[in-house]
Amino acid sequence: MREALTAAASRRVTRPAPLRQAVYDALAELIVSGTLKPGQHLVEAELAEHLGVSRQPVREALQRLQSAGWVDLRPAQGAFVHSPTEEEAAQLLGVRSVLETYSAQLAARNAKPEDVERLCELQSQGVDALAAGDVERLVAANTALHACITSVAANDVLAELLSQVDQKVRWYYTPIAKPRGKEAWNEHTQLIKAISRGDADRAGEIMRKHTERTADFYRRQIAAGASKD
Repeated sequence: MREALTAAASRRVTRPAPLRQAVYDALAELIVSGTLKPGQHLVEAELAEHLGVSRQPVREALQRLQSAGWVDLRPAQGAFVHSPTEEEAAQLLGVRSVLETYSAQLAARNAKPEDVERLCELQSQGVDALAAGDVERLVAANTALHACITSVAANDVLAELLSQVDQKVRWYYTPIAKPRGKEAWNEHTQLIKAISRGDADRAGEIMRKHTERTADFYRRQIAAGASKD
């Protein structure tokens, strides 16, 4: 684990933030980004050293992370990054599909020319990141594009619901960002075209298929990983 943390960008906690929350957020992001991988043993002392804090807030954060489904605490063994099951992924990504489909429909009804221009900029960033093989930029561009669609949808309740699943969607998406990339970004192109035309039905249908294909791709990855164990 020490090598993975050393290779990751410095993520020392800033003191002005409430320490417990800051440590929790930092560890969650290390998991989401893949720096800490599913099944990996988490050593309190190493995490504390990496974050520049004592072991106590790390211990408290690990307990909270267990409650949130990010970490497994095993008696006499310690803490481990949770490995999502196929059922967990199906449930979360299924809900995400419903929410994102509605978001795309609303975005098509509301989009102004400047909104479409911004979506095209984010699409270009994603395509560039894919060509460069840069997973971090690719995930960031994907997240930003979907967030932009949610913003254009202009529904506060929908935005709040999507924010609740965003971190785990990023967690699931990161390991498949490159292999799923070309197909996914081609689908984004079709989605932006539908939004630009104000075709809510078409935008919703493209988004539904897009999110379902991502979910299917992720489930196949889980199955492939399980067959190797």
